[in-house]
Amino acid sequence: MKLARYACGALAAALLTLTVSGAVAAPDEIQVYTEEMNDPGEFGLELHVNYAIKGAKEPGYEGEKPGHHMLQVTPEFTYGLTKVWEAGLYLPMALDPNGNLYNNGLRLRMKHIAQREEGTRFFWGFSTEFGYASRRTSENYWGLELRPIIGYRDENWLLSFNPVLDMSLSNNVSRAPQFEPGVKITRKAVEGIHAGFEYYGEYGPLRQILPASQRSHALYAVLDVESRNFDINFGIGHGSSEAPDKWVAKAIVALPFK
Repeated sequence: MKLARYACGALAAALLTLTVSGAVAAPDEIQVYTEEMNDPGEFGLELHVNYAIKGAKEPGYEGEKPGHHMLQVTPEFTYGLTKVWEAGLYLPMALDPNGNLYNNGLRLRMKHIAQREEGTRFFWGFSTEFGYASRRTSENYWGLELRPIIGYRDENWLLSFNPVLDMSLSNNVSRAPQFEPGVKITRKAVEGIHAGFEYYGEYGPLRQILPASQRSHALYAVLDVESRNFDINFGIGHGSSEAPDKWVAKAIVALPFK
């Protein structure tokens, strides 16, 4: 498939950029969105679990909790409103190496995936998030995220691109939209298991994209496991040379409730 070969070439280019300096700290949600949504009237729970195997040991700003050996656990409660709309609620928490448990904020999400004819392989939509983050995890207390979703899925391949815009709503930091692209490419390994990569970048303000040497990158090798009762996304990620968190393990466990 030409599209898949082109996407793999783009992924190879992303791999090369990891030699460039950058500063990506692992967020509480490490995910590239696809077309998957709850059915109308269906509740769901996604448990996001991230652990900084080798992370920052010094704070990047006053009040930040360094990421080294930090365990982040974020329950995401979801509800299918219609065939094309889904609502979500995030409750991010963290456990530091000393055993202290922290509540790191709250976020609300709305996701839309355009209705498609049966057999259509391309999908598109968008997600919006609004919420509050504690000083321990962000200099920006209030924020808004706009996440377009563009992708392709067939029997063997999944490709999804999220050109994310992250905007601060607080007065203490710049409110310029930040461009933070995410890409997911996986291929079926065996029935029920896909393997591939997820890429996350921080490219700076949308109106003034940073030079390549100043952009931040993180690349994850991932496995997606589907079963009748739950789905699991598992990955190991490496940040670029100047990233605060060098190695991060992440998992997402999705549990539908019908």
